[in-house]
Order: sequence, then structure tokens, then C-alpha cells
Amino acid sequence: MMTAQWLAATGIAVTVLLLGSPEALKGDAAAAFQELQAAGCCRIAVVGSETDLAQHTGELDADLLIDAVLGTGFKPPLRGIALAVLQWIQKSRAPVLAIDLPSGWPADEVRSRPDTPVFPADAVVTFTAPKPAHLFGELTRLWGQPIIVAPIGSPEEAIVSELGIHWGGSAQALLHQPRKPEANKGNFGHVLVVGGSFGLAGGKSGAPTMTSLAAMRAGAGLVTAAVPAAALSVVASFAPELMTVPLKANESGEIVSENLEGEGLTSLTRGITVLALGPGMGQGPGIRSFQTRLLVGTKMPCVIDADGLNNLAAADLSSNSAFLAELAKDGRTVVLTPHPGEMARLAGISISKVQADRLTVARDFALKHRVTLVLKGARTLIAHPDGRVAVNTTGNPGMAKGGSGDLLTGVIAGLLAQFKEDHARAIEAAVFLHGLAGDLAVREMDEHTLLATDTLSKFSRAFRFHSQTDSGYVWLQGIPAEVQAAKRSREAAE
Repeated sequence: MMTAQWLAATGIAVTVLLLGSPEALKGDAAAAFQELQAAGCCRIAVVGSETDLAQHTGELDADLLIDAVLGTGFKPPLRGIALAVLQWIQKSRAPVLAIDLPSGWPADEVRSRPDTPVFPADAVVTFTAPKPAHLFGELTRLWGQPIIVAPIGSPEEAIVSELGIHWGGSAQALLHQPRKPEANKGNFGHVLVVGGSFGLAGGKSGAPTMTSLAAMRAGAGLVTAAVPAAALSVVASFAPELMTVPLKANESGEIVSENLEGEGLTSLTRGITVLALGPGMGQGPGIRSFQTRLLVGTKMPCVIDADGLNNLAAADLSSNSAFLAELAKDGRTVVLTPHPGEMARLAGISISKVQADRLTVARDFALKHRVTLVLKGARTLIAHPDGRVAVNTTGNPGMAKGGSGDLLTGVIAGLLAQFKEDHARAIEAAVFLHGLAGDLAVREMDEHTLLATDTLSKFSRAFRFHSQTDSGYVWLQGIPAEVQAAKRSREAAE
């Protein structure tokens, strides 16, 4: 009712369809309806039954439909007139704005879609704080359409999640901290990327290269790539700022444990503040031995991805809580970044079981093994060792390409190196930044043609992006109009 009045006050022609009898309205709803009638600013039609909808086909030609059919306390499924309105609204080509949630969505749903019918939406506006459905659900027809939280003056202490989840995008505040004028590269950490393979049968030199480039773009003071000697010239050619270390490899082109003998381990890790391990590394028995010795022999925070995760699973180390707990002892930050297939191998379950309950799988694994688990996919989850779980809402289907995970590993390592006192939020901010860079890039490319490395050029814009506007609105999903307008202005100038 209030929405109708405010829209009408701007000169917009508004029609209100009241579902049910006006006499059935109680409390604030009844008062708002009486005020709307008294104002005389809108056309009001009462829809008492499903059959009455047939008289309102003209309203389907509206420029905007606002879904305010159901409110707090709804229990699925849709029934009666609400279900009839869903069928009616599906005949319209007009965009749909949902207030709070698209009607039919359970507020506490943590799956991407419920089993029961729900209203379509092209934008969603909720209030105070997101509900689980806003973080997990595919609420809009397209991935980039807005989901916005509007402030209404609720105190922060009143916002508590009984599920122990929160929006990962709130960690982006870390990215807006200015650097001190007297800062030097030593203040922002030194990332060591260990990975790659390069043999007669081919190799994976691109993976550690992308991880290294992402760590540099994310702001790490120094980045060193330790790769098979045969791959060194390839890796080094991508950025003169990147330092390199050649490692001995076997005939298959995989790094061997011999590199860590004697003073090898000390020499390789001297001055290193964060270790990123696994991209393109291979999965042979020799590399598994190297990986285990490197992890056990070091104490700095580490990010394990790709073949590093597969080697853990192949060695059955993930089922041995004592091994991962040993790595994470004394407060060491250990980050695992599996996609669903890697998660299934680590947990010893099927991919379908992972996807059926991503929240529980991620949280239980992180709690059991005392690691931070970044379960990648639509709505990437960041499960912390204390049971808290952050949900990320950036990213798009165009990022489902080889190399995206390698970049994410680098971003996480780069931010861990810089924010030594706040590793949990650094990881959340890294996931948000990586997905946002992809969202910015795909708007200038296409979901089909976007390459992982296209996102690197958008890191600067992603760092400067503020999901909270000056008016206090928080964009969980989508990009504010002023950001889009700035992009169009630049394009016009060019």
C-alpha cells in the first residue's frame, strides 16, 4: 500500500490489485489500505477469487509488476489465489520487482531453488539484513539482476544469524583501507607459489603463472614462483615483477622431493609469509612426497588448490584428521579451495551429496579438520574452523573456465600476505573480489568468450567498488546504476 502511494506521488500511474477482502485486513495493513483509499492516487481493484483474475489481463501490460503477494510467516507451497496469481503473472512480459522475497520462497532456504513453485523476479529489495534465501537462492531470472538490502534503522545488535552464516561481501571493507605513506613492499608479504609441471608429454606452466599474477594484482609485496626448471622461462616471461625459483623435476616434468633435501626447504621458504601450493603441479607419487614434506616442514599460512587437493585425497590424508590438524596447529591458517568434484574426493562422498547440502558438507569438513574451506561454485562458501560460514554472491557462469581457480588461489594468498591480523576476512574479501572482477569483465565480454585472465584487468575496479551506496543500500547481487553509467561514459569518451 505504501509502495503504491510513493510511486503515485512521483507521477507514475499505479494500479493496486488487492487479493482478498478489504474487511479481512488487520492492524497496519488495514490502516494503510484506508490511507490509500483516502489518498485517491491509485486505481484499486479487489480480486476476491482466482476467477476474478481473468478480468485483469490488461494489467499484464504494465511497465513494472511489483510482487507483494505474501509476507512474513509464509509456509510453502503456494495455494489458492496466490498460486493463481503466479500463473497469471507468468503471462506478462513486464519485469517483476519482489518486495522482501519472490512470493513462494521460504526465507530460510539454503538451496539454490526450493522444490515448490515460486514467483519470477527481475529484482529483489529486502530490508535490514539478508535472509538465508537472499544469499543462497537463485532469486532472479538472470544472475546479474539486483538483490538489494535497504536500511530501515534496525540496530546492528538485533541482527543475529541462528544458522551461523553471514554475507561474505561485508569483508570488502578490508580492500578500502588506505596504505600508510611510509609503507614498503615488506609490509605486504611475500607469496611463494609452488606448482607447474613441464615434461616431454606436455605440461601445466600456465596454472602457477596465473596464480602468481593474481597474487601480485591483489597487492602482495613480493611474489615468487617455484616451478620446474624447464618451465621457468615460460612463467617468467609473463611479468618482469615476478621472481622465480627453478626446481628439479622427474622425467614426467613433476617437481621431486629432492628439492627439499639438505638446506633446500630452508632456502626455498626463507622470507616467505604465505604459501600457495598445487596449481598445475601434477599427481604422481613423487610430487605427493614433495607436497607432504613441504607442508609439514613449514608454518606459514598456506593455500592448497587443484593438484594439491587431489594429492591430499589420493594419499588419503584428508581422512586422517591428525594430519590436517597438525598442519593447522598453533593457529596456522590452512585454506583448501575445492570445486565440488575435489570436495567429493576429499570428503569421500559423491558429488551429488556435496551439491545436495553444500553448507553442511563445507562446515563439517572445516570443523573436523580445523581448516578454512572455500567450496567453489555458484554461491561459493567460506567455512571457517570455528563453524562460521560466509556466503559469496559475486561471480557468474562465464567464469566456469580453466584458470579461474588458479586466479582465486593467488588472490587469497595475496590478501593473506597483506592482512596478517585478519585472515578470516581476508579470505572472504578475496573470494568476493575475484567474483566481482569476473562480473565486471563479463559485461564487456560475453559469458562464452570470457577467459580467466580477462578478469585480471578488472581487479583495480573491483578494489574500488563499494557494494554499499551513499544512501545505505547494499547490493548483494548486481552492480549499481552509477557504476554502469560511469562505464558507459568512459566508452563514449573513447
